[in-house]
Amino acid sequence: MKKKMNVQTLVVLGVLTAMEIILSRFLSIAAWNVKIGFSFVPIVIAAVVYGPAGGAIVGGLGDLVGALLFPIGAYFPGFTLTAILTGAVFGLFLHKRQTLGRLLGAILINLFILSLFLNTLWISLLYGSAYGPLLATRVIQCLILAPVQFVVTGSITKVIKLYTARKVEV
Repeated sequence: MKKKMNVQTLVVLGVLTAMEIILSRFLSIAAWNVKIGFSFVPIVIAAVVYGPAGGAIVGGLGDLVGALLFPIGAYFPGFTLTAILTGAVFGLFLHKRQTLGRLLGAILINLFILSLFLNTLWISLLYGSAYGPLLATRVIQCLILAPVQFVVTGSITKVIKLYTARKVEV
């Protein structure tokens, strides 16, 4: 995002934000403390193409606008902070170079630090539930999502790399 923000960038980020909202609010499996879906895909795309700022914008706006337009529960700004950090982490790890280690690092930080520990804290604060038992139930979510995110994110980065290589050749 060091480049000047132009209309095309704004439109792409807007479309990716809309995709994140749809995938998060309508096409995911959600209970009050567990959510499984593919809402990370538009965030990864924005992060790989536009860097940490692009990923953070799509993650943050997707959560904020989604929560305001299609609330699942009470709005809590902590979840928006986590969504911003998720996009930023994907961007920091995957924007310039995509290696197996960087991919694994981004997914582990996002799932096991941000989603597991931080979002569990937000849920605990929001609903007044004990942190420990919540953490135990949410570990299953992370264990299910880790291999899925690894395969999907790896595939996305390869497709983007092929597309940008072809675009440069033409």
